[in-house]
Amino acid sequence: MNSCKLVQLVATFTINNMNKIFDILGYLIPGIALFLALSGCEQQPYRMGERLYKTHCANCHMDGGEGLGELIPPLKGSDYLASHRDQLACMVRYGLKDTIVVNGKTYAEQMVANDKLNDIQIANVVNYVLQNWGNDVKPVTFEEVEAGLGKCGK
Repeated sequence: MNSCKLVQLVATFTINNMNKIFDILGYLIPGIALFLALSGCEQQPYRMGERLYKTHCANCHMDGGEGLGELIPPLKGSDYLASHRDQLACMVRYGLKDTIVVNGKTYAEQMVANDKLNDIQIANVVNYVLQNWGNDVKPVTFEEVEAGLGKCGK
């Protein structure tokens, strides 16, 4: 069960039993807020994707997604994103050890794994990349990310 579904169950339980929990409400609400903050369930997935990108991806792919010369492929205007949309979550989670061709250019530098990111965070960072810097690739759904991660090799 993913963390957002768990939060929904807790919220439903809370609503159905409100009269019983008024005494502990002072403890419950801060706990749920903390859980939401730590679980990656944000109301603004684009902002979360941007923050995650800056933390986990921008060091190599640069803030503007332009990549790093001959070493790191660009994400900005990348033809690879649309044609490999179903593989992007796997690349974020497990990295890339193979060569990659982006906009007709071959890149051989390995991409590091981001195996600490949960599925929701991966969906948000992938969607940030797909919709930023002039990229106009259909966003991935959480279900697509889950299914894709279930199929990728490590």
